[in-house]
Amino acid sequence: MPARKHIPIRTCVACRTPAPKRGLMRVVRTPEGMVELDPTGKKPGRGAYLCRSLACVQKALKEKRLERSLRVSLSAEAAQMLLQMAEQAEKEEVTRS
Repeated sequence: MPARKHIPIRTCVACRTPAPKRGLMRVVRTPEGMVELDPTGKKPGRGAYLCRSLACVQKALKEKRLERSLRVSLSAEAAQMLLQMAEQAEKEEVTRS
């Protein structure tokens, strides 16, 4: 019987839904204090996970859940970047379906 491979599970900070790590977007606060998207999941710094949906990103920004998780205040540019990435991810998901 083959061994099952462990799949890491993370929780979206907006909707609190557990999902496989690869299915979520990782946002990281770098040691320099910058907020960036982490497509590899390996950047150093404090990370938080969000679903790849525009609704979750909007909720995380509106209720300041992302700021609380990262322990930093988000700039308008960082918030706009996250919204654009979520819109792009949703479009890619629609074209795959």
